[in-house]
Amino acid sequence: MATLREAQKEMTRKLLLDAGLDLFVSKGYAATTVDDIASAAGTTRVTFYAYFPSKVDLMKALVSERLNAALDRVPSAEHGSTERELVAVVEDGSPERIHAWLASASERWDVIRPYTTAAFEAAAVDPEIRALVDEWLNEAIGDIKDGLDRADRFPAGTRHFRSVIAITELDYVARHWTPGTWGVGQDEMLDVLTESWVGSIGRLR
Repeated sequence: MATLREAQKEMTRKLLLDAGLDLFVSKGYAATTVDDIASAAGTTRVTFYAYFPSKVDLMKALVSERLNAALDRVPSAEHGSTERELVAVVEDGSPERIHAWLASASERWDVIRPYTTAAFEAAAVDPEIRALVDEWLNEAIGDIKDGLDRADRFPAGTRHFRSVIAITELDYVARHWTPGTWGVGQDEMLDVLTESWVGSIGRLR
């Protein structure tokens, strides 16, 4: 019985997260209410609050649990979360390794875009979510800096800024690019993005 109850609780939580994400994308974070989410999940406002203290907390769960999982980010004592492969790729710094990582990352953009779209919209109206998004971006920036530090590449004082440039660029492209956007297809987009990353954080031959 205990196992069944736990499974039911997990399912209810999943339904609330699914409903929240769908509504944040379709209706907008600011316009979506707790009642909207509860109704879409087939439950009640009281049940919602049994799982999440607020709409903000549901948005936080979408980022910390689902988005990080989709990006292969794992808990890290240094940064909150880390993607070890990204650190290794930056440490290597070769155009081939960077291109391969970017190509693999681009395959997940359609999956992660609803989460990042909702998170950035929420950040525009909610200081708590804005702080969460800033922290999340800083964790990715930290991964790149770690890779540069391990490689001892570029002057130490420029490594953080280089990391900011690389992640800001990647984040914008990942959230907005679809085939044909800005006049480039998949291969061209990856080639140009790789060229830019190699120039800012990579190992030039």
